[in-house]
Amino acid sequence: MMRLRGVVVATLVLLGAMLAFGADHALGQATLVATYAIAGLGLAVIVGQAGQIVLGQGALVAVGAYVEALLAQRGVPPFISIVLAMMAGCLAGACASLPARRLGGLYFGMSTLAFAMIVEEVLTRWESLTRGGAGLSVPALGWAGMEAVTPLAQFLISAAALVLALVLCRRLCAGRIGRAWRAVREDEVAAAEACGIDLVRAKLAAFAVGGALAGLAGALYAHWIGFISPEQFGLFFSFELLMLVFIGGARHLRGAVLGALVIVSLPQFITLLRDVLPGDWGRSAGVESVLFGLVIVLVVLLRPQGIAAKGRAG
Repeated sequence: MMRLRGVVVATLVLLGAMLAFGADHALGQATLVATYAIAGLGLAVIVGQAGQIVLGQGALVAVGAYVEALLAQRGVPPFISIVLAMMAGCLAGACASLPARRLGGLYFGMSTLAFAMIVEEVLTRWESLTRGGAGLSVPALGWAGMEAVTPLAQFLISAAALVLALVLCRRLCAGRIGRAWRAVREDEVAAAEACGIDLVRAKLAAFAVGGALAGLAGALYAHWIGFISPEQFGLFFSFELLMLVFIGGARHLRGAVLGALVIVSLPQFITLLRDVLPGDWGRSAGVESVLFGLVIVLVVLLRPQGIAAKGRAG
């Protein structure tokens, strides 16, 4: 029932966007939803399944985006460059998980925040490779003379990638590694002592999967936007992904899709709402941020377990 409701809500949102902004704009927003959902899915594995606090997921997306951009500029075929971007995200995720050997809880979360700040600084300072704050232009995704330049083509590719990611994550969560993640999430000591689970290996696996998904999202994002720079993947982006997961439901994989739908569509509806506000409210600076924050607070208060919380976990 919850799955059907989510599909109905998504359809209504897309139809509303088509009527208000046009079909091409709606497809562009749907593409962004799918891309955000893939990144959020990686975070749902780390936070919702393995129970680890992560504050710098945007850095893993940035790694995938920059690897894809650099390879695409050199003419590497996308079926190779995207895989390499995912591998780079996987490796970065594994590196981000290393402090988990000695740290836990909020202290480990702060270490992931520091990792994100280091990545952003490296991308900014390594101008010979990344061009620093000037950013990199990214060619359209294409191969053998075919390019995904229309909103429909971009949406279909992103939607297919999201479906594939969801299927693979569900298989992982339903298997032995998924049971290990949930045991670590519930009680690390009991998981290690009673069940014989290797905590370091379980956390490493979660971060590797989450990093690979972040790399995939970053690669697609780079192609669809066409330009990347370090500030696009700053701390606000990481917190946005974290909000996405908790709004959708951290312990439910489909929550990443619902959360992405909320995060991406809210600014569009706030823009429409701004036009009907009385007096000078609609023209006030920062009104979008106020309304956005208000809606987020209401969602958290009314559905603290997330939009997808009524279904079974995963």
